[in-house]
Amino acid sequence: MMLHRLVLVFTLASIALLSPVTADPRRGEQNEARQDMRAGKVKPLREIEAIIVPRMRGMQYLGPEYDPSAQVYRLKFIDRARVIFVDVDGRTGSMLRQR
Repeated sequence: MMLHRLVLVFTLASIALLSPVTADPRRGEQNEARQDMRAGKVKPLREIEAIIVPRMRGMQYLGPEYDPSAQVYRLKFIDRARVIFVDVDGRTGSMLRQR
């Protein structure tokens, strides 16, 4: 009886470990940004970063997010202890707002 329980516990633990982890929401953003870029709807992220990052002198660049419905990139920076978000029009590369 004890062996059966041990096998059952081991089997359930193995299933839990091998089950797919919930999808990373950023993966969806990356795929949508890539699709929009390939379709010519938005500029490539590297081009957007080449425009915006040099303007943010003295700040550390933390990374991007993408909003496919608005076709807007949000670049995240840190200046000392303050996080700054820069929204950029993905079609034109122009800065929409900084907060």
